[in-house]
Amino acid sequence: MQGSHAWRGDSAVFDEDNLVSQAGLVPLLELAEQAGFSRLLGEHVRFTSERVKSGAANPTRKLTSIVAGMAAGADSIDDLDIVRAGGMKQVFGGVYACATLGIFLREFTHGHTRQLSAVLRRHLVALAEQTPVLDGIGDRAFIDIDSLLRPVYGHAKQGASFGHTKIAGKPILRRGLSPLAVTISTETAAPVVAGVRLRAGRAGSAKGAASMVTEAVNTAKDAGAQAENIHVRGDSAFCAGKVVTAVVKAGATFSFAIARNPTVDAAIGSIPDEQYTPVHYPGAVIDPDTGQLISNAQVAEVQFTAFAGTRHEITGWLVVRRVLDANTQDPLFPVWRHHPLFTNTIEPAAEADITHRRHAICETVWSDLIDGPWAHQPSGWFPANPAWRILAALCHNLLRAAGTLTGTTRYAVARGATLRTHLINIPARLARPQRRPVLHLPSHWPRADAWLALWTSVFT
Repeated sequence: MQGSHAWRGDSAVFDEDNLVSQAGLVPLLELAEQAGFSRLLGEHVRFTSERVKSGAANPTRKLTSIVAGMAAGADSIDDLDIVRAGGMKQVFGGVYACATLGIFLREFTHGHTRQLSAVLRRHLVALAEQTPVLDGIGDRAFIDIDSLLRPVYGHAKQGASFGHTKIAGKPILRRGLSPLAVTISTETAAPVVAGVRLRAGRAGSAKGAASMVTEAVNTAKDAGAQAENIHVRGDSAFCAGKVVTAVVKAGATFSFAIARNPTVDAAIGSIPDEQYTPVHYPGAVIDPDTGQLISNAQVAEVQFTAFAGTRHEITGWLVVRRVLDANTQDPLFPVWRHHPLFTNTIEPAAEADITHRRHAICETVWSDLIDGPWAHQPSGWFPANPAWRILAALCHNLLRAAGTLTGTTRYAVARGATLRTHLINIPARLARPQRRPVLHLPSHWPRADAWLALWTSVFT
């Protein structure tokens, strides 16, 4: 591509009123409406005592504007102005200025965020009925719960406090806010967000996890899953009596990493060496000379009773994966590192270990959201930030559902940034021949087939 010397200083002018810079929002928001987005917002999100009289007026339109801005790439309140440029107001009604949306978010309270959470769950169920976003959920569903610490730097952030996190494998204290999120995925469908809450940075990882797991299991059931086919996974922070009891009460199975303690170490020590068997992880490499796996991971299981002496006492299986310590090179006296998990599944030990390790798929969701709307905590008012995060989860699910309607596997599992670039942020010129709106998109657009497949799926 070569530059030209024909341009002058006055050759670029911002004066096109018929240019739609995010044409992909048209089918995306239509898909949201077909899944009852506005109806759910009208039914569940109610404001009765506004601090600013007009601040909470027209909540449905304002919430839709925020989700549209997020889908276009906004990661702060100021960025929401992106949906007001050019011909966007001719295509969409109820487009608000970012200052108006900021005032609206500051009207939120904890009760309003719970109302918005109800919309998130019900809208996900509706999307699952409209699209294959949870394809295969009738066969098996996976619920993953995890938390993270998002740093904040302003002194005016309500709820910000110092919590534990890891950077480059080293534990540190960092000032921030701690979101707790739960996802639903299947053997073939990428994870979507079923719930998210925001806590103070010092909050324990498992705070509120039991109720979130219960809500997620119920959401999966409403989307078509059978309780016995739902498997809940998490790291050792969530291996708590209340969480495990909530999973069992809901009829699902679980696998949680479990922290080492004298009782766990005694159970690990009771496993004889000959009981350990090599585990074949997906993608493992086989040595062409010996035909054996290039891996020293082995797995075994033993019956184990967790939370003994409490009302949450439960008996299941301690599945132990062991690997050679990288710092030990003497083959005559190997030193093993043990990684236990606690589960009540009936899968063999090797399969249970593989299933549990796929819990890491939820990290792809955090990566997507941090690369998008979760990049910042946009407000100093604490309740506005969980509302922002729930709306970001709604946007994530909507983009994921739109990707499944393109007819290609690539977009069904693509990153959020890819979906925004390939399907949403496409320029178009708005024309009205015979008063019928028509979008003229760029010729030779490399993703035209996928975009038209989405358009046809939504409007046909």
